[in-house]
Order: sequence, then structure tokens, then C-alpha cells
Amino acid sequence: MDAIEMNTIKNLYPDEWVLIGNPIMDESDLNVLSGIPILHSKDKKELYYLGRSKTADYNTITVIYTGKLVSKRVITGIFKSTKR
Repeated sequence: MDAIEMNTIKNLYPDEWVLIGNPIMDESDLNVLSGIPILHSKDKKELYYLGRSKTADYNTITVIYTGKLVSKRVITGIFKSTKR
């Protein structure tokens, strides 16, 4: 299978985790430009579990999320009041 551009991967697998073989990265090595989709899933843990056996034929692999990541962590702080 040939490499597929990132826009096409996002359209094929919206809001999913995608395991990509032989990714082509940008100059910063932070963004995937294209690659070969190996496996996709809504569940990240499932992708890692099932993908482990499917990566042997690839030199490099990466995992991307095609949707918008939303932080589930809430950061709260306890502040000392200066009023008495």
C-alpha cells in the first residue's frame, strides 16, 4: 500500500486513533504529512493492543488522533485568602 496524505487519513477515519506505518514527517519531525494506515480505532488502548502484531513490516510507526483532543484533567488550586 502507498502512503496516504494526512487530510485523506483524517477524512477516512474521523475522530479515531490511527496507527501509521512509515510516516513522512515535516521538517520539525512533529507533524505527520502522510503515511500508511495500519489500523484505526476509537479506543486508543485497543489500537495499541491490536497494533503490536501488525508493525513488523514497517521501519517506523507513529500513532495520531484525527479529531480534536480535549483535556479531561481539571487543574484546581488552593489559594490563601488575603482578606481577614
